[in-house]
Amino acid sequence: MKKQKTLSILAAAFTVSALLAGCAGGGGGTGTQQSGGETPAQNSGSGGGGGGGATEKLVIAVVGPMSGQYSDYGSTAKAGAEYALKEKQEAFKQLGFDVQLSSQDDQADPKQGVAVAQMLISNPDVIGVVGHATTGASVTAAAQYDQEKLVMVSPSATGSDLTEQGKKIVHRICARDDQQGSKAAIYAKNSLNVKNAFIMHDKQAYGQGLADEVKKQFEKDGVQILGYEGVTAGEKDYGAVLNQILATKPEMIYFGGYYSDAGIIVKQAREKGFTGIFMGGDGYDSADLVKIAGAENANNVVFTSTVGDVGATEEGKKWIADFESATGNKVGIFTSFGYDSMGVMLHGLEEAIKANGGKKPTREQVLEAVHNIKDYKGKFVNVTFNEKGDNEFASVYVYKYENGQKVYIGEAK
Repeated sequence: MKKQKTLSILAAAFTVSALLAGCAGGGGGTGTQQSGGETPAQNSGSGGGGGGGATEKLVIAVVGPMSGQYSDYGSTAKAGAEYALKEKQEAFKQLGFDVQLSSQDDQADPKQGVAVAQMLISNPDVIGVVGHATTGASVTAAAQYDQEKLVMVSPSATGSDLTEQGKKIVHRICARDDQQGSKAAIYAKNSLNVKNAFIMHDKQAYGQGLADEVKKQFEKDGVQILGYEGVTAGEKDYGAVLNQILATKPEMIYFGGYYSDAGIIVKQAREKGFTGIFMGGDGYDSADLVKIAGAENANNVVFTSTVGDVGATEEGKKWIADFESATGNKVGIFTSFGYDSMGVMLHGLEEAIKANGGKKPTREQVLEAVHNIKDYKGKFVNVTFNEKGDNEFASVYVYKYENGQKVYIGEAK
């Protein structure tokens, strides 16, 4: 598989070429909650392209947890996606289209994911979805989008099963759990010299999927697995299970889950005297983990991520400064991949408009254009989708917490 080296920050040239004439009539959909920076469609009748005539509304939804304990994932992806769209809105207006963003909150809940998907499907202006952010909601929503050929590009849903179900509408720019989990286990053995570990997970699609892959790789590499235990997400006291785990005297505890639970587990294990390594996936990538666990307790917590260090180069540092100046937001866990996921979607939309003679494309035409994307040069990751919708350039990176700060270690090998 071809791989991009750590954040080479390639120029994401989204050049709208010749002005394409003619726009088909559009409808005014309902059911979307518009987000900042959008302008209403000026006209729904036939209009010419080229900037001087009426524009026709198209909507790209950004979906993820915008509230609740996992809101870091949805809100940071949305911020990046919105920034990418604002950069290109004027170019699309020159083509005769007013491309707007609709932000939707699925609360990282598979049932709410279905409800949001059904609402978006019912709006004829919605032409694509950037999201969902989490695996569980992505899987259930994808079943709905598939019925209407509504394409999705997730910045962060890593569950391997998502792209193994044969739904052409599903795409993601990040690595899968089988990549992230296996590379985490290899890193733990080869770089952290771990010889035994206890594996936990939160019984959810993302957390258990990661834990299963780590377990599989440890078994392959001869790392002793002292136990494998599922716990209930959202609990406040993990003392009983931690007593059982610590009795096995593990060098490392791997917990597959999100920062809200991981922070509690880390804190309570440290209070019980565990000084070894904690490890997890990109669900640990939040300053809230440190707040929950305590800065000292978070030392020796290592995690993998599908997103590299945005500020590793001068170009990346400039992008961060420009983004924060323009939006008033700090760059978060999925800001960069929200940005590139929207870039992929807009590139596919542009290609679909061209292929349709400058007229409004159908959902299926946008799906075909996105699915066929090859060698797209994103700011933070290159994108070539394989037949399943996985990105051939996706990589895995390693971080740790040290003195309350996230420290980038490098690409996981």
